[in-house]
Amino acid sequence: MNHPAHARARARRFAMQALYQWDLSGTGLHDIRSQFLEAEDFERADKDYFIELFNHVTKNVESIDKNISEYLDRPIGQLDPVERAILRIATWELMHLLDVPYRVAINEAVQLCKKFGAEQGHTFVNGVLDKLAQQLRASEYKKTGTRVSSQ
Repeated sequence: MNHPAHARARARRFAMQALYQWDLSGTGLHDIRSQFLEAEDFERADKDYFIELFNHVTKNVESIDKNISEYLDRPIGQLDPVERAILRIATWELMHLLDVPYRVAINEAVQLCKKFGAEQGHTFVNGVLDKLAQQLRASEYKKTGTRVSSQ
């Protein structure tokens, strides 16, 4: 049986890839979503979580980007598109999915970035998300009092 955490991690990976495609190609949301849901290796992903992430991030991209932009040294459009997609997913999780601990959201984003992002991009993503977690999950962040490591 597939472990739920692994299925969610796969859903995040597919959501990142779908958001990347949407961001760069301008292909319609329905077409992209359908393409990923029909992908050969999708069956081990959490389908509902993928749909939730993809739908909510695309519908709320402006508010998500506004939150991210507060912690950037350049316009969000100048970010690496993989890192941008990863930041959007993790920011949505931090903003709205309170059942996902902030440390899990950050760690999953860092792992995705290590695998798919630019060299050392994971340290950038970790830094931005750590600052966002301090703001968006202040009470949870204070309880642990620790920063998530990008190592």
